[in-house]
Amino acid sequence: MPKKRENRGRRKGAKGYVERAQCDQCGRLVPEDKIICVTRMYSPIDPQLAQELEKKGAIISRYPVTRCYCVSCAIYLGVVKVRSEEERKMPARRR
Repeated sequence: MPKKRENRGRRKGAKGYVERAQCDQCGRLVPEDKIICVTRMYSPIDPQLAQELEKKGAIISRYPVTRCYCVSCAIYLGVVKVRSEEERKMPARRR
Protein backbone atom coordinates (compact mmCIF):
# COMPACT_ATOMS: atom_id res chain seq x y z
CA MET A 1 0.00 0.00 0.00
CA PRO A 2 1.46 3.42 -0.90
CA LYS A 3 2.25 5.74 1.93
CA LYS A 4 1.19 9.39 1.66
CA ARG A 5 3.86 10.90 3.90
CA GLU A 6 7.36 9.78 4.78
CA ASN A 7 6.69 10.11 8.51
CA ARG A 8 3.07 8.83 8.22
CA GLY A 9 1.87 12.07 9.83
CA ARG A 10 3.75 11.52 13.10
CA ARG A 11 6.98 12.67 14.76
CA LYS A 12 7.70 9.37 16.45
CA GLY A 13 11.20 8.61 15.12
CA ALA A 14 12.64 5.48 16.72
CA LYS A 15 10.67 5.66 19.99
CA GLY A 16 8.50 2.59 19.53
CA TYR A 17 5.08 2.77 21.22
CA VAL A 18 3.85 6.26 22.07
CA GLU A 19 1.22 6.97 24.73
CA ARG A 20 -2.15 8.35 23.68
CA ALA A 21 -3.55 11.70 24.78
CA GLN A 22 -7.12 12.93 24.71
CA CYS A 23 -8.25 15.78 22.45
CA ASP A 24 -9.61 18.68 24.52
CA GLN A 25 -12.31 19.42 21.94
CA CYS A 26 -13.85 16.04 21.01
CA GLY A 27 -12.22 13.57 23.43
CA ARG A 28 -10.63 11.40 20.74
CA LEU A 29 -7.54 9.42 21.75
CA VAL A 30 -4.58 10.48 19.60
CA PRO A 31 -0.87 9.51 19.78
CA GLU A 32 1.07 12.14 21.74
CA ASP A 33 3.43 12.83 18.85
CA LYS A 34 0.54 13.53 16.47
CA ILE A 35 -1.52 15.79 18.74
CA ILE A 36 -1.37 19.56 18.11
CA CYS A 37 -0.88 21.63 21.27
CA VAL A 38 -1.56 25.37 21.45
CA THR A 39 -0.59 27.60 24.39
CA ARG A 40 -2.56 30.82 24.81
CA MET A 41 -2.55 33.38 27.59
CA TYR A 42 -5.78 33.49 29.61
CA SER A 43 -6.96 36.27 31.89
CA PRO A 44 -9.95 35.73 34.21
CA ILE A 45 -10.80 39.47 33.98
CA ASP A 46 -13.00 40.89 31.22
CA PRO A 47 -10.78 42.38 28.43
CA GLN A 48 -12.40 45.83 28.52
CA LEU A 49 -12.07 46.05 32.29
CA ALA A 50 -8.46 44.83 32.09
CA GLN A 51 -7.64 47.52 29.52
CA GLU A 52 -9.04 50.28 31.77
CA LEU A 53 -7.16 48.95 34.80
CA GLU A 54 -3.89 48.76 32.82
CA LYS A 55 -4.29 52.43 31.81
CA LYS A 56 -4.45 53.30 35.52
CA GLY A 57 -1.26 51.32 36.17
CA ALA A 58 -2.60 48.03 37.53
CA ILE A 59 -0.81 44.79 36.69
CA ILE A 60 -3.17 42.14 35.34
CA SER A 61 -1.97 38.57 35.66
CA ARG A 62 -2.37 36.22 32.70
CA TYR A 63 -2.04 32.45 32.85
CA PRO A 64 -0.77 30.18 30.06
CA VAL A 65 -3.40 27.60 29.10
CA THR A 66 -2.29 24.69 26.91
CA ARG A 67 -4.96 22.97 24.82
CA CYS A 68 -4.25 19.81 22.82
CA TYR A 69 -6.29 18.99 19.70
CA CYS A 70 -6.53 16.11 17.25
CA VAL A 71 -5.83 16.99 13.60
CA SER A 72 -9.49 17.28 12.59
CA CYS A 73 -10.37 19.59 15.51
CA ALA A 74 -7.25 21.72 14.89
CA ILE A 75 -8.35 22.23 11.27
CA TYR A 76 -11.92 22.97 12.35
CA LEU A 77 -10.78 25.59 14.89
CA GLY A 78 -8.34 27.20 12.43
CA VAL A 79 -5.20 26.28 14.38
CA VAL A 80 -3.82 24.43 11.32
CA LYS A 81 -4.66 25.30 7.72
CA VAL A 82 -5.51 22.76 5.02
CA ARG A 83 -2.67 22.56 2.48
CA SER A 84 -2.86 21.51 -1.15
CA GLU A 85 -1.57 18.09 -2.21
CA GLU A 86 1.54 19.56 -3.88
CA GLU A 87 2.35 21.68 -0.82
CA ARG A 88 2.03 18.64 1.48
CA LYS A 89 4.56 16.69 -0.59
CA MET A 90 7.14 19.51 -0.54
CA PRO A 91 9.91 19.39 2.06
CA ALA A 92 9.55 21.96 4.87
CA ARG A 93 12.58 24.02 3.77
CA ARG A 94 11.11 24.66 0.27
CA ARG A 95 7.78 26.08 1.53
